[in-house]
Amino acid sequence: MVRISEFQIKDVVNISDGRRLGNIVDFEINTDTGKITAVIIGGSGKLFGFLGKDDDLFIPWTQIVKIGADVILVRLKESTTFQYQLEKPKE
Repeated sequence: MVRISEFQIKDVVNISDGRRLGNIVDFEINTDTGKITAVIIGGSGKLFGFLGKDDDLFIPWTQIVKIGADVILVRLKESTTFQYQLEKPKE
């Protein structure tokens, strides 16, 4: 069994290009099945939050490759950080 707090301290890394995407701030759960459908990576603050905040990243659970002791590996298409922003999955 794994606690949500244990997920939140792990770094999320895209194995397609090695970028660190951030940390999980929330989960999306299908209330009918009780299964996690996506993890949400919090957007980074720009200049200590004075210039706003980047959008959160929704990463579908199916894109998670491996959950390790210190890191969660995901596979997203190679591209720049701003293009990682995925549309929220439809149920």
